[in-house]
Amino acid sequence: GIPLARKLCYAAGGVPYQITTVAISISLQIFLLDVMEASYVSMILFVSRAWDAVTDPLLGYLVSRSNWTPIGKLTPLVLSTPFGVLSYLLLWFVPRGSTSEAVSVLWFLVAACLFETLMSCYNVPYLSLNMFLGGDQRDRDSATAYMSVEVVAMLLASVIQGQVVSVYNSEKPLCSDDKLRPSYLTSLKMLICHVPYQRLVLGFVFSAFAFQMSLGNFALFCSHAAGLGAQFQHLLLASASIAVPLWQIVLLRIGKKTTVFIGLSLFIPAVIVVACVPSNLPVFMSMCILMGFSVATIFLLPSMLPDVVDDFAVSHPSCKDLEPLFFSCYAFCSKLAGGLSVGLSTMTLFVGYKAGACNHGDGVVAALIVLFSPVPITLLL
Repeated sequence: GIPLARKLCYAAGGVPYQITTVAISISLQIFLLDVMEASYVSMILFVSRAWDAVTDPLLGYLVSRSNWTPIGKLTPLVLSTPFGVLSYLLLWFVPRGSTSEAVSVLWFLVAACLFETLMSCYNVPYLSLNMFLGGDQRDRDSATAYMSVEVVAMLLASVIQGQVVSVYNSEKPLCSDDKLRPSYLTSLKMLICHVPYQRLVLGFVFSAFAFQMSLGNFALFCSHAAGLGAQFQHLLLASASIAVPLWQIVLLRIGKKTTVFIGLSLFIPAVIVVACVPSNLPVFMSMCILMGFSVATIFLLPSMLPDVVDDFAVSHPSCKDLEPLFFSCYAFCSKLAGGLSVGLSTMTLFVGYKAGACNHGDGVVAALIVLFSPVPITLLL
């Protein structure tokens, strides 16, 4: 089996990535809104997330094609970590003497994209390490279970970052017309009762839940239900990467809401066709591309958050410095959707799924079809 020390070291490797992810999710947007216009902040966050979506599959391909070196197969990419730390520091550094806002926008855009690239250079090889730990499938599953310490890391990061934000807010000068700051529970209640925020968060949760439920079982569906290989997920990811800038162009012409509605609607006929006629290869590939285009619209939803925050500020002018609540609740819902999709997907393990088996019974095939098509469609509707 795999030694306990190796499992603990493997689990600890994911802690820094999760801490920086939580810190950026909570505080980066607040920081940028203090140094530039909201429209530029939205553009920087959208482009950096889209770039992150592109770099992950590219790094995955690079890792798979890389050769063994004297220091190993994955270590050369992990050596980019110090540069990732430097790029993280650059995200919180405002260049001095830059009188032009365009220079600041370019600075933070490059720093954000560089950080996402270098973090992918760290995270993709780290996740791939699971296959190099040794032992059998049960041992590797046990090592993966130790990664639950990442949840503790996320909680720790949320607490630390919350303290940082609270200090930041306490040091901000209050305007003369500021009123008494409401309590935490009152602020949270006002946020939850804000209708635009309700719609955005619920829309994001159900959309992310649907996409992760379907795509998380896509490779298994292709292999065991459709009788095809598991390589079609690369086609889907490639089409999603291409679609992100195209959706951004469409968004500028017809608006965010219409673009998101059109993009999400494309997913429903695509999964229906794939589930009904999986044996027709040209149709299957076409629908995979269409699914990729639909998945790309999920990256448009976070760009709506600044609009909701502005609307809340107009509706409740006496409530100040509630941005951390907006962003932290939004990040929590994102993690919740991912956790629910993974948890419900494991139901395939209770209908006869056997690891390593070439063929599975009708119960497994039926479960995969349900998880891939009817459940996501229901969530989107």
